[in-house]
Amino acid sequence: MSAANFFDLFSMDPSHGSFGQGVLAMFRKNCWYVAAWDHEVTQTPLARTLLCEPVVLFRKQNGEAVALEDRCCHRALPLSMGVVIGDHLQCGYHGLEFDSLGQCVKIPGQDKIPPNAKVKSYPLVERWKWLWIWMGDPELADDSLIPNWWWFDHPEWEIVKGKYLKLACNYQLITDNLLDLSHLAYVHLNTLGTSDISEFPIKTDRESDAVRMTRWILDRPAPPMFQSLGDFDGAVDRWQIVETFSPCLTQIRAGACDAGSCNPDLGEPDIGMHIRSLNAPTPETENSTFYFFGHARDFALGDKDVSGNLFKMVSQTFDEDVVILEAQQKRITAHPDKEFIDINVDAPGIAARRMLARDIEAENK
Repeated sequence: MSAANFFDLFSMDPSHGSFGQGVLAMFRKNCWYVAAWDHEVTQTPLARTLLCEPVVLFRKQNGEAVALEDRCCHRALPLSMGVVIGDHLQCGYHGLEFDSLGQCVKIPGQDKIPPNAKVKSYPLVERWKWLWIWMGDPELADDSLIPNWWWFDHPEWEIVKGKYLKLACNYQLITDNLLDLSHLAYVHLNTLGTSDISEFPIKTDRESDAVRMTRWILDRPAPPMFQSLGDFDGAVDRWQIVETFSPCLTQIRAGACDAGSCNPDLGEPDIGMHIRSLNAPTPETENSTFYFFGHARDFALGDKDVSGNLFKMVSQTFDEDVVILEAQQKRITAHPDKEFIDINVDAPGIAARRMLARDIEAENK
């Protein structure tokens, strides 16, 4: 498979320019993406490019978050260069003010407001510590389609927010990475990896709106992170259950218990330590991505030292991934006609690409 065909599987043609037709076909729009962490959006406008569209985010006086097109309809200045006045966003060039629906409600020096004096507004929902944005047809926005990541808002689970990451790579390379955890044995030996991961085969399940990768690693030493967090000093049974939902939302159920305690046929056990890794990469452009992620755990609740160690080790792990993914993207971009091969561990990633390509094609018919 050449890189060109590889990108075709993404419904993407790397020969198109940043705002060409290929970019429009590359993204699924009638779905939810994470635009920001809840703490990022304040009454100071936040500029963010999402799916090649400039967006500005801010909060009203009551705390409600708003997402508008980041372009004044008057003379195209980014509205993010303005200020929030009450519940309105004021353009920093001529003082036009826009409400939360994008309608211009004030023009200094005149009473009459042209009917087309408005900017695009985007449906926005605050849930699970994130602000979810709908980039497509607002009439189709349905907040029941936001994944039920309840672990991020439950008293029996403790959340550790991930740090800010923006990667110079296509967003689907991140999905590949998450569905192929065999790389832990080579990239993350100091945190999540052990050298014996590849001894244990994966199982790939394909559903209409999800792809699942499952691997059980039985009676093997715990990786460094689990040794530190779970006080394991001997062999353990552990599991990796990775589920990706279109377009690019991935949850990882991981954990460990004492060796000999697990029966894979019964699924994830109640005993031991459990971690939820929630991942929401959002495309900025075709070759750059905002990566929102966080981790929840059901042990050592309220322990700041454990939270600090988890943040430190997860940050190290993701920084290692950034190096790999950005290097991949450079080679793919530089040599689009080079051939690829597929191996067994690629099955979940290929299935996720096909799921997304199907959804993008259906949306663009």
